[in-house]
Amino acid sequence: MRRFSAFSLILLATIATVPTTAAAAPLVVPYSRFVLPNGLTVIIHEDHSIPRVHTTLRFETGSSREVPGRTGFAHLFEHLMFEGSKHVPEGSFDRWLSSVGGENNAYTSQDATVYYEEVPSNALELPLFLESDRLAYFVDQLAPDIVDGQRDVVKNERRQSYENRPYAKAQLLMPGLLYPQGHPYSWPVIGSMSDLSAASVEDVKEFYRAWYRPSNATLAITGDVDTERARALVEKWFADVPSREAPPPPATPAPVQLAAETRAYVEDTVELPKLIIAWPTVPVFHPSDASLDLLANVLADGMNSRLYEKLVYDLQVAQSVVAYQQSLALGGNFTIEVTARPGNELDKILKLVDQEIERVVRDGITDRELERSRNGIETSFYDALQDIGAKADHLAFYSARAGNPDYFQEDLTRYRAAAPSDVQEAAARWLTKGRVVMSVVPTGKADLAPPSSKLAAVTEVAQ
Repeated sequence: MRRFSAFSLILLATIATVPTTAAAAPLVVPYSRFVLPNGLTVIIHEDHSIPRVHTTLRFETGSSREVPGRTGFAHLFEHLMFEGSKHVPEGSFDRWLSSVGGENNAYTSQDATVYYEEVPSNALELPLFLESDRLAYFVDQLAPDIVDGQRDVVKNERRQSYENRPYAKAQLLMPGLLYPQGHPYSWPVIGSMSDLSAASVEDVKEFYRAWYRPSNATLAITGDVDTERARALVEKWFADVPSREAPPPPATPAPVQLAAETRAYVEDTVELPKLIIAWPTVPVFHPSDASLDLLANVLADGMNSRLYEKLVYDLQVAQSVVAYQQSLALGGNFTIEVTARPGNELDKILKLVDQEIERVVRDGITDRELERSRNGIETSFYDALQDIGAKADHLAFYSARAGNPDYFQEDLTRYRAAAPSDVQEAAARWLTKGRVVMSVVPTGKADLAPPSSKLAAVTEVAQ
Protein backbone atom coordinates (compact mmCIF):
# COMPACT_ATOMS: atom_id res chain seq x y z
CA MET A 1 0.00 0.00 0.00
CA ARG A 2 1.42 3.38 -1.02
CA ARG A 3 1.56 6.33 1.38
CA PHE A 4 2.08 9.96 0.55
CA SER A 5 3.01 11.31 3.95
CA ALA A 6 0.13 10.22 6.15
CA PHE A 7 -2.29 9.75 3.29
CA SER A 8 -2.20 6.99 0.72
CA LEU A 9 -3.89 6.78 -2.65
CA ILE A 10 -6.44 9.42 -1.67
CA LEU A 11 -3.92 12.14 -2.49
CA LEU A 12 -3.97 11.18 -6.15
CA ALA A 13 -7.74 11.35 -6.34
CA THR A 14 -8.20 15.08 -5.99
CA ILE A 15 -7.18 17.67 -8.55
CA ALA A 16 -9.78 20.28 -7.66
CA THR A 17 -8.72 23.59 -6.21
CA VAL A 18 -10.20 25.27 -3.16
CA PRO A 19 -10.29 28.94 -2.21
CA THR A 20 -7.26 30.00 -0.21
CA THR A 21 -9.55 31.24 2.56
CA ALA A 22 -10.53 27.63 3.27
CA ALA A 23 -6.97 26.96 4.38
CA ALA A 24 -7.51 29.09 7.49
CA ALA A 25 -9.68 26.45 9.17
CA PRO A 26 -7.50 24.35 11.49
CA LEU A 27 -7.67 20.60 11.37
CA VAL A 28 -8.51 19.28 14.83
CA VAL A 29 -9.50 15.71 15.71
CA PRO A 30 -10.23 15.53 19.46
CA TYR A 31 -9.25 12.23 21.01
CA SER A 32 -8.67 10.39 24.25
CA ARG A 33 -5.57 8.22 24.54
CA PHE A 34 -4.56 5.76 27.24
CA VAL A 35 -2.24 2.78 27.56
CA LEU A 36 -3.31 -0.47 29.18
CA PRO A 37 -0.96 -2.11 31.70
CA ASN A 38 -0.08 -4.71 29.04
CA GLY A 39 1.22 -1.97 26.74
CA LEU A 40 -1.68 -1.60 24.26
CA THR A 41 -2.10 2.01 23.14
CA VAL A 42 -5.77 2.98 22.72
CA ILE A 43 -7.13 6.08 20.94
CA ILE A 44 -10.83 7.01 21.01
CA HIS A 45 -12.42 9.74 18.88
CA GLU A 46 -16.12 10.57 19.00
CA ASP A 47 -17.90 11.34 15.72
CA HIS A 48 -21.69 11.17 16.00
CA SER A 49 -22.44 12.06 12.38
CA ILE A 50 -23.62 8.51 11.57
CA PRO A 51 -24.58 5.58 13.85
CA ARG A 52 -21.46 3.57 12.99
CA VAL A 53 -18.20 2.85 14.76
CA HIS A 54 -14.85 1.88 13.26
CA THR A 55 -12.04 -0.03 14.97
CA THR A 56 -8.50 -0.19 13.65
CA LEU A 57 -5.83 -2.38 15.24
CA ARG A 58 -2.38 -1.53 13.89
CA PHE A 59 0.69 -3.70 14.51
CA GLU A 60 4.15 -2.31 13.82
CA THR A 61 5.15 -5.31 11.76
CA GLY A 62 5.21 -5.34 7.99
CA SER A 63 7.48 -6.96 5.46
CA SER A 64 10.40 -4.80 6.66
CA ARG A 65 10.36 -6.70 9.98
CA GLU A 66 11.12 -9.96 8.18
CA VAL A 67 14.59 -11.32 7.43
CA PRO A 68 16.01 -12.84 4.25
CA GLY A 69 14.99 -16.46 4.05
CA ARG A 70 11.80 -15.81 5.99
CA THR A 71 9.99 -13.25 3.86
CA GLY A 72 6.23 -13.06 3.39
CA PHE A 73 5.40 -13.81 7.03
CA ALA A 74 3.72 -10.46 7.73
CA HIS A 75 1.36 -10.91 4.80
CA LEU A 76 0.76 -14.56 5.65
CA PHE A 77 -0.31 -13.48 9.11
CA GLU A 78 -2.83 -11.08 7.67
CA HIS A 79 -4.54 -14.19 6.28
CA LEU A 80 -3.97 -16.50 9.22
CA MET A 81 -5.50 -14.09 11.71
CA PHE A 82 -8.93 -14.67 10.16
CA GLU A 83 -8.73 -18.44 10.68
CA GLY A 84 -10.14 -18.50 14.18
CA SER A 85 -8.80 -18.31 17.73
CA LYS A 86 -9.47 -20.03 21.03
CA HIS A 87 -13.05 -18.77 21.46
CA VAL A 88 -13.81 -18.00 17.79
CA PRO A 89 -14.27 -21.11 15.61
CA GLU A 90 -12.87 -21.07 12.11
CA GLY A 91 -15.16 -19.11 9.78
CA SER A 92 -16.97 -17.34 12.62
CA PHE A 93 -15.02 -14.06 12.48
CA ASP A 94 -16.59 -12.89 9.22
CA ARG A 95 -19.94 -14.55 9.88
CA TRP A 96 -20.49 -12.96 13.28
CA LEU A 97 -19.58 -9.50 12.04
CA SER A 98 -21.81 -9.86 9.00
CA SER A 99 -24.73 -10.94 11.22
CA VAL A 100 -24.74 -7.51 12.97
CA GLY A 101 -24.36 -5.53 9.75
CA GLY A 102 -20.59 -5.15 10.07
CA GLU A 103 -17.68 -5.51 7.71
CA ASN A 104 -13.95 -6.05 8.10
CA ASN A 105 -10.68 -6.33 6.24
CA ALA A 106 -6.94 -5.91 6.65
CA TYR A 107 -3.82 -4.83 4.79
CA THR A 108 -0.09 -5.36 5.03
CA SER A 109 2.52 -2.78 4.07
CA GLN A 110 6.27 -2.60 4.41
CA ASP A 111 5.94 -1.12 7.90
CA ALA A 112 2.69 -2.33 9.44
CA THR A 113 -0.18 -4.80 9.39
CA VAL A 114 -3.60 -3.27 10.02
CA TYR A 115 -6.89 -4.99 10.84
CA TYR A 116 -10.16 -3.06 10.85
CA GLU A 117 -13.88 -3.48 11.39
CA GLU A 118 -16.88 -1.21 11.02
CA VAL A 119 -20.18 -2.01 12.74
CA PRO A 120 -23.36 -0.28 13.91
CA SER A 121 -22.55 1.72 17.02
CA ASN A 122 -24.55 -0.63 19.26
CA ALA A 123 -22.32 -3.55 18.22
CA LEU A 124 -18.92 -2.14 19.27
CA GLU A 125 -18.31 -4.94 21.77
CA LEU A 126 -18.20 -7.61 19.06
CA PRO A 127 -15.08 -6.42 17.16
CA LEU A 128 -13.34 -5.71 20.46
CA PHE A 129 -13.98 -9.28 21.60
CA LEU A 130 -12.88 -10.71 18.25
CA GLU A 131 -9.66 -8.69 18.09
CA SER A 132 -8.73 -9.36 21.71
CA ASP A 133 -9.30 -13.09 21.34
CA ARG A 134 -7.04 -13.50 18.33
CA LEU A 135 -4.40 -11.26 19.89
CA ALA A 136 -4.34 -13.33 23.07
CA TYR A 137 -5.17 -16.83 21.84
CA PHE A 138 -4.38 -17.07 18.14
CA VAL A 139 -1.53 -19.59 18.39
CA ASP A 140 -3.61 -21.93 20.55
CA GLN A 141 -5.41 -23.25 17.49
CA LEU A 142 -2.61 -22.94 14.93
CA ALA A 143 -2.08 -26.27 13.16
CA PRO A 144 -0.16 -27.37 10.06
CA ASP A 145 -3.30 -27.71 7.95
CA ILE A 146 -4.32 -24.10 8.71
CA VAL A 147 -0.88 -22.77 7.77
CA ASP A 148 -0.79 -24.90 4.62
CA GLY A 149 -4.25 -23.70 3.60
CA GLN A 150 -3.35 -20.05 3.89
CA ARG A 151 -0.03 -20.64 2.13
CA ASP A 152 -2.07 -21.82 -0.83
CA VAL A 153 -4.30 -18.74 -0.59
CA VAL A 154 -1.26 -16.44 -0.60
CA LYS A 155 0.23 -18.27 -3.58
CA ASN A 156 -3.02 -17.86 -5.46
CA GLU A 157 -3.05 -14.17 -4.57
CA ARG A 158 0.46 -13.88 -5.99
CA ARG A 159 -0.69 -15.51 -9.21
CA GLN A 160 -3.74 -13.25 -9.54
CA SER A 161 -2.26 -9.98 -8.29
CA TYR A 162 1.28 -10.17 -9.65
CA GLU A 163 2.17 -13.02 -11.98
CA ASN A 164 -0.99 -12.85 -14.13
CA ARG A 165 -1.92 -9.21 -13.73
CA PRO A 166 -0.74 -6.87 -16.49
CA TYR A 167 2.37 -4.88 -15.55
CA ALA A 168 2.42 -6.27 -11.98
CA LYS A 169 5.55 -8.38 -12.49
CA ALA A 170 7.49 -5.14 -12.23
CA GLN A 171 6.24 -4.77 -8.63
CA LEU A 172 7.97 -8.04 -7.75
CA LEU A 173 11.23 -6.91 -9.33
CA MET A 174 11.52 -3.24 -8.39
CA PRO A 175 12.31 -3.65 -4.67
CA GLY A 176 15.41 -5.73 -5.40
CA LEU A 177 16.62 -3.23 -7.98
CA LEU A 178 15.93 -0.12 -5.95
CA TYR A 179 17.29 -1.31 -2.60
CA PRO A 180 20.53 -3.21 -1.86
CA GLN A 181 20.46 -6.86 -0.91
CA GLY A 182 19.42 -7.31 2.70
CA HIS A 183 17.72 -3.92 2.99
CA PRO A 184 14.32 -4.27 4.73
CA TYR A 185 12.58 -2.98 1.60
CA SER A 186 14.52 -5.13 -0.88
CA TRP A 187 11.81 -7.80 -1.21
CA PRO A 188 8.11 -7.42 -2.11
CA VAL A 189 5.51 -7.31 0.64
CA ILE A 190 3.99 -10.58 -0.54
CA GLY A 191 7.38 -12.20 0.03
CA SER A 192 9.05 -15.22 -1.45
CA MET A 193 6.93 -18.27 -2.09
CA SER A 194 9.93 -20.52 -1.47
CA ASP A 195 10.43 -18.88 1.93
CA LEU A 196 6.81 -19.46 2.85
CA SER A 197 6.81 -23.03 1.58
CA ALA A 198 9.89 -23.84 3.67
CA ALA A 199 8.52 -22.32 6.89
CA SER A 200 7.42 -24.59 9.70
CA VAL A 201 4.49 -24.02 12.05
CA GLU A 202 7.02 -23.20 14.77
CA ASP A 203 8.55 -20.51 12.51
CA VAL A 204 5.11 -18.97 12.12
CA LYS A 205 4.48 -19.09 15.88
CA GLU A 206 7.82 -17.43 16.52
CA PHE A 207 6.92 -14.55 14.21
CA TYR A 208 3.67 -14.15 16.13
CA ARG A 209 5.45 -14.14 19.48
CA ALA A 210 7.98 -11.59 18.25
CA TRP A 211 5.58 -9.00 16.82
CA TYR A 212 1.98 -9.63 17.86
CA ARG A 213 2.26 -8.06 21.29
CA PRO A 214 -0.04 -5.47 22.89
CA SER A 215 3.01 -3.24 23.36
CA ASN A 216 3.56 -3.31 19.59
CA ALA A 217 -0.02 -2.35 18.70
CA THR A 218 -2.32 0.66 18.55
CA LEU A 219 -6.11 0.38 18.75
CA ALA A 220 -8.07 3.32 17.33
CA ILE A 221 -11.84 3.60 17.80
CA THR A 222 -13.74 6.30 15.91
CA GLY A 223 -17.40 7.03 15.36
CA ASP A 224 -20.65 7.11 17.29
CA VAL A 225 -19.27 6.07 20.67
CA ASP A 226 -19.15 7.35 24.21
CA THR A 227 -15.51 7.57 25.26
CA GLU A 228 -15.98 6.26 28.77
CA ARG A 229 -18.14 3.35 27.66
CA ALA A 230 -15.68 2.50 24.88
CA ARG A 231 -12.81 2.60 27.37
CA ALA A 232 -14.66 0.24 29.70
CA LEU A 233 -15.24 -2.22 26.86
CA VAL A 234 -11.60 -2.06 25.79
CA GLU A 235 -10.47 -2.75 29.35
CA LYS A 236 -12.99 -5.59 29.65
CA TRP A 237 -11.70 -7.44 26.59
CA PHE A 238 -8.04 -6.47 26.32
CA ALA A 239 -6.92 -6.17 29.95
CA ASP A 240 -6.28 -9.91 30.26
CA VAL A 241 -4.17 -10.14 27.08
CA PRO A 242 -0.74 -11.15 28.40
CA SER A 243 1.82 -8.37 28.67
CA ARG A 244 5.08 -8.74 26.81
CA GLU A 245 7.93 -6.30 26.40
CA ALA A 246 7.81 -4.20 23.26
CA PRO A 247 10.10 -5.51 20.50
CA PRO A 248 13.15 -3.39 19.77
CA PRO A 249 12.67 -0.88 16.94
CA PRO A 250 14.17 -1.93 13.62
CA ALA A 251 17.66 -0.72 12.89
CA THR A 252 17.64 2.23 10.53
CA PRO A 253 19.58 1.29 7.40
CA ALA A 254 21.92 3.72 5.75
CA PRO A 255 20.21 6.00 3.23
CA VAL A 256 20.10 4.33 -0.16
CA GLN A 257 22.18 5.94 -2.86
CA LEU A 258 22.41 4.33 -6.27
CA ALA A 259 25.76 4.97 -7.90
CA ALA A 260 24.37 4.93 -11.42
CA GLU A 261 21.32 4.23 -13.53
CA THR A 262 20.09 0.64 -13.74
CA ARG A 263 18.07 -0.27 -16.81
CA ALA A 264 16.01 -3.43 -16.81
CA TYR A 265 13.03 -4.87 -18.62
CA VAL A 266 10.49 -7.61 -18.10
CA GLU A 267 8.30 -9.25 -20.70
CA ASP A 268 4.63 -9.50 -19.82
CA THR A 269 1.28 -10.28 -21.41
CA VAL A 270 0.43 -6.66 -22.22
CA GLU A 271 -0.58 -4.71 -25.29
CA LEU A 272 1.23 -1.46 -24.56
CA PRO A 273 4.76 -1.01 -23.20
CA LYS A 274 5.19 0.80 -19.90
CA LEU A 275 8.05 2.82 -18.46
CA ILE A 276 8.69 2.94 -14.70
CA ILE A 277 11.36 5.31 -13.38
CA ALA A 278 12.21 5.25 -9.67
CA TRP A 279 14.69 7.09 -7.46
CA PRO A 280 15.47 6.25 -3.82
CA THR A 281 14.42 9.25 -1.75
CA VAL A 282 13.37 10.00 1.83
CA PRO A 283 11.29 8.56 4.68
CA VAL A 284 8.01 9.99 5.89
CA PHE A 285 8.21 13.41 7.59
CA HIS A 286 11.70 14.07 6.17
CA PRO A 287 12.16 17.77 5.27
CA SER A 288 11.99 16.88 1.55
CA ASP A 289 8.98 14.57 1.89
CA ALA A 290 6.23 17.16 1.41
CA SER A 291 8.13 18.87 -1.42
CA LEU A 292 8.38 15.59 -3.31
CA ASP A 293 4.64 14.99 -2.85
CA LEU A 294 3.99 18.43 -4.29
CA LEU A 295 6.39 17.78 -7.16
CA ALA A 296 4.58 14.53 -8.02
CA ASN A 297 1.33 16.46 -8.36
CA VAL A 298 2.95 19.17 -10.48
CA LEU A 299 4.33 16.54 -12.83
CA ALA A 300 1.41 14.15 -13.22
CA ASP A 301 -1.75 15.00 -11.27
CA GLY A 302 -4.49 16.01 -13.67
CA MET A 303 -4.72 17.26 -17.22
CA ASN A 304 -2.90 20.50 -16.41
CA SER A 305 0.12 18.73 -14.95
CA ARG A 306 3.36 18.97 -16.87
CA LEU A 307 3.87 15.38 -17.98
CA TYR A 308 0.20 14.76 -18.72
CA GLU A 309 -0.06 17.89 -20.83
CA LYS A 310 3.17 17.13 -22.69
CA LEU A 311 3.04 13.35 -23.16
CA VAL A 312 -0.69 12.61 -23.28
CA TYR A 313 -2.27 15.79 -24.66
CA ASP A 314 0.32 17.66 -26.77
CA LEU A 315 2.61 14.97 -28.22
CA GLN A 316 0.14 12.09 -27.74
CA VAL A 317 2.93 9.57 -27.13
CA ALA A 318 1.47 8.24 -23.87
CA GLN A 319 -1.79 6.67 -22.80
CA SER A 320 -1.39 7.63 -19.14
CA VAL A 321 1.12 9.00 -16.66
CA VAL A 322 1.29 8.97 -12.85
CA ALA A 323 3.88 10.11 -10.33
CA TYR A 324 4.11 9.60 -6.59
CA GLN A 325 6.40 9.87 -3.60
CA GLN A 326 6.21 6.69 -1.50
CA SER A 327 7.20 7.75 2.01
CA LEU A 328 7.93 4.87 4.37
CA ALA A 329 9.41 4.60 7.84
CA LEU A 330 12.95 3.63 6.79
CA GLY A 331 13.19 5.30 3.39
CA GLY A 332 11.19 6.14 0.33
CA ASN A 333 11.13 6.38 -3.44
CA PHE A 334 9.88 8.76 -6.09
CA THR A 335 8.31 6.99 -9.06
CA ILE A 336 7.00 8.02 -12.47
CA GLU A 337 4.99 5.54 -14.55
CA VAL A 338 4.16 6.13 -18.21
CA THR A 339 2.12 3.80 -20.41
CA ALA A 340 2.98 4.38 -24.06
CA ARG A 341 0.56 4.72 -26.93
CA PRO A 342 0.94 2.21 -29.79
CA GLY A 343 3.97 2.87 -31.96
CA ASN A 344 5.82 5.09 -29.52
CA GLU A 345 9.26 4.16 -28.22
CA LEU A 346 9.97 4.04 -24.49
CA ASP A 347 13.41 5.53 -25.07
CA LYS A 348 11.81 8.62 -26.61
CA ILE A 349 9.39 8.89 -23.69
CA LEU A 350 12.26 8.52 -21.21
CA LYS A 351 14.07 11.44 -22.82
CA LEU A 352 10.93 13.58 -22.68
CA VAL A 353 10.46 12.80 -18.98
CA ASP A 354 14.09 13.66 -18.32
CA GLN A 355 13.69 16.97 -20.12
CA GLU A 356 10.82 17.91 -17.83
CA ILE A 357 12.72 16.97 -14.70
CA GLU A 358 15.73 18.95 -15.90
CA ARG A 359 13.45 21.93 -16.46
CA VAL A 360 12.20 21.73 -12.87
CA VAL A 361 15.77 21.47 -11.58
CA ARG A 362 16.90 24.38 -13.74
CA ASP A 363 13.91 26.74 -13.63
CA GLY A 364 11.79 25.53 -10.72
CA ILE A 365 7.99 25.55 -10.67
CA THR A 366 5.55 28.45 -10.74
CA ASP A 367 3.53 29.82 -7.85
CA ARG A 368 0.39 28.76 -9.69
CA GLU A 369 1.58 25.18 -10.05
CA LEU A 370 2.45 25.02 -6.38
CA GLU A 371 -0.90 26.46 -5.34
CA ARG A 372 -2.83 24.00 -7.49
CA SER A 373 -0.86 21.09 -6.08
CA ARG A 374 -1.18 22.31 -2.51
CA ASN A 375 -4.92 22.94 -2.84
CA GLY A 376 -5.49 19.43 -4.12
CA ILE A 377 -3.61 17.92 -1.20
CA GLU A 378 -5.37 20.18 1.30
CA THR A 379 -8.76 19.21 -0.09
CA SER A 380 -7.81 15.57 0.36
CA PHE A 381 -6.90 16.19 3.99
CA TYR A 382 -10.36 17.61 4.65
CA ASP A 383 -12.05 14.85 2.65
CA ALA A 384 -10.31 12.24 4.78
CA LEU A 385 -11.82 13.75 7.92
CA GLN A 386 -15.31 12.93 6.64
CA ASP A 387 -14.70 9.18 6.90
CA ILE A 388 -14.47 7.48 10.30
CA GLY A 389 -12.34 4.67 8.86
CA ALA A 390 -9.78 7.07 7.38
CA LYS A 391 -9.62 8.94 10.67
CA ALA A 392 -9.04 5.74 12.65
CA ASP A 393 -6.30 4.63 10.28
CA HIS A 394 -4.51 7.95 10.45
CA LEU A 395 -4.91 8.43 14.19
CA ALA A 396 -3.14 5.10 14.65
CA PHE A 397 -0.53 5.97 12.01
CA TYR A 398 0.21 9.41 13.44
CA SER A 399 0.44 7.99 16.95
CA ALA A 400 3.00 5.40 15.82
CA ARG A 401 5.05 7.62 13.51
CA ALA A 402 4.72 11.14 14.94
CA GLY A 403 3.88 10.41 18.57
CA ASN A 404 0.72 12.52 18.31
CA PRO A 405 -2.56 11.00 17.07
CA ASP A 406 -3.95 14.41 16.09
CA TYR A 407 -1.07 15.29 13.79
CA PHE A 408 -3.33 16.33 10.92
CA GLN A 409 -2.68 20.06 11.27
CA GLU A 410 1.09 19.65 11.64
CA ASP A 411 1.18 17.38 8.62
CA LEU A 412 -0.80 19.80 6.50
CA THR A 413 1.40 22.69 7.64
CA ARG A 414 4.36 21.06 5.90
CA TYR A 415 2.60 21.49 2.57
CA ARG A 416 1.38 25.00 3.33
CA ALA A 417 4.89 26.08 4.27
CA ALA A 418 6.60 24.73 1.13
CA ALA A 419 7.82 27.30 -1.38
CA PRO A 420 8.58 26.80 -5.08
CA SER A 421 12.27 26.84 -4.21
CA ASP A 422 11.76 23.92 -1.82
CA VAL A 423 10.26 21.82 -4.59
CA GLN A 424 13.07 22.80 -6.95
CA GLU A 425 15.72 21.91 -4.35
CA ALA A 426 14.08 18.55 -3.65
CA ALA A 427 14.08 17.70 -7.35
CA ALA A 428 17.73 18.71 -7.66
CA ARG A 429 18.77 16.73 -4.61
CA TRP A 430 16.86 13.49 -5.16
CA LEU A 431 16.05 13.17 -8.88
CA THR A 432 19.50 13.79 -10.34
CA LYS A 433 21.26 10.75 -8.85
CA GLY A 434 21.19 7.03 -9.54
CA ARG A 435 17.85 5.48 -10.41
CA VAL A 436 16.10 2.43 -11.81
CA VAL A 437 14.50 2.51 -15.27
CA MET A 438 12.20 -0.49 -15.63
CA SER A 439 10.42 -1.29 -18.89
CA VAL A 440 7.46 -3.64 -19.16
CA VAL A 441 7.16 -4.81 -22.75
CA PRO A 442 4.88 -7.26 -24.58
CA THR A 443 6.17 -10.82 -24.68
CA GLY A 444 8.71 -11.21 -27.48
CA LYS A 445 9.18 -7.44 -27.84
CA ALA A 446 12.41 -6.90 -25.90
CA ASP A 447 13.51 -4.45 -28.60
CA LEU A 448 10.92 -1.95 -27.31
CA ALA A 449 12.91 -1.40 -24.11
CA PRO A 450 15.40 1.50 -24.04
CA PRO A 451 18.97 0.64 -25.05
CA SER A 452 21.18 -1.15 -22.48
CA SER A 453 18.19 -2.61 -20.63
CA LYS A 454 18.86 -6.04 -19.16
CA LEU A 455 16.32 -8.81 -18.69
CA ALA A 456 14.99 -8.97 -15.15
CA ALA A 457 12.39 -11.70 -15.54
CA VAL A 458 10.51 -13.12 -12.57
CA THR A 459 12.13 -16.51 -11.95
CA GLU A 460 10.17 -17.62 -8.89
CA VAL A 461 6.62 -18.55 -9.85
CA ALA A 462 3.97 -19.70 -7.40
CA GLN A 463 3.37 -23.41 -7.75
